Amino acid sequence: MADLEALEDWAAGLLGQLHPAARNQLARSIGQALRRSQQQRIIAQRNPDGSKYAPRKQRNLRGKQGRIKRQVKMFKKLRTASFLKVQGDGNAISVGFTGRVARIARVHQYGLKDRAERGAPEVKYEPRKVLGFTDADLDTIRDGLLIHLAG
Repeated sequence: MADLEALEDWAAGLLGQLHPAARNQLARSIGQALRRSQQQRIIAQRNPDGSKYAPRKQRNLRGKQGRIKRQVKMFKKLRTASFLKVQGDGNAISVGFTGRVARIARVHQYGLKDRAERGAPEVKYEPRKVLGFTDADLDTIRDGLLIHLAG
């Protein structure tokens, strides 16, 4: 987080010189780039530090009838734009989840306890960093800012 604070300090003077409409446009474009980056990382099933997500717990599927899907990646729907929202204005950019999906993402992000379905026992989930900054994300923010100021 120290890198993010250093980037914020460096950019504060430059952003102060922009008109509010230009700041809003910059925030939206950087937010969308960050969302794409987070989506690609979720598709690759990687934490921000580059390690793989903890594997899913094995389930007893003997009683299951019909087709069994075993190779479905985690967070397939969470990574879509309808759930992974971007909000940006002249002062802040946020990329995150809203509503019921936010609760699911928070449980996985921090490795909390939750019920898989109603009436099921509580299970402690392994931490899987769904959202987080990588070094490439910080470079994306800096490059987006420089391109916008230069253009």
